[in-house]
Amino acid sequence: MELTTTLNGRPWSGDVPARLTLADFLRDRLRLTGTHLGCEQGVCGACTILLDGAAVRACLMLAVQIDGANVITVEGMGEPGRMSRLQAAFVRRRAFQCGFCTPGFLASADEILRSGQRHSREELIQLLSGNVCRCTGYEPIVDAVFECQS
Repeated sequence: MELTTTLNGRPWSGDVPARLTLADFLRDRLRLTGTHLGCEQGVCGACTILLDGAAVRACLMLAVQIDGANVITVEGMGEPGRMSRLQAAFVRRRAFQCGFCTPGFLASADEILRSGQRHSREELIQLLSGNVCRCTGYEPIVDAVFECQS
């Protein structure tokens, strides 16, 4: 099937198999390996990307579903050679250990921050609860997102 999309700020067009998942398309076809595959059932959040600004699970979508959409993966956050404000806060707060969950948390947090609404730490914990981390205990992640609120 024909697919045309904007991916990390760049147009992309080509043919994709109808049943190819978005996660596999990003990782295997485009080599954007920051989109991680964990559970492949939409539970862990490791594959979360931004689709027209909304955080979505790439393992639960087909590549053809992004036709005409704007997609941002962790590779498209920030600028070449310069981390985004959120990425820098994750580094500053040491909000990762193994880093497997980090791209998904960054995408989820980006959506939360783009709302412009200020959230309490407790609200952020709930808003980020769709992402699983087995290393950090979540506190540094919540600290980083809390720090980035305008």
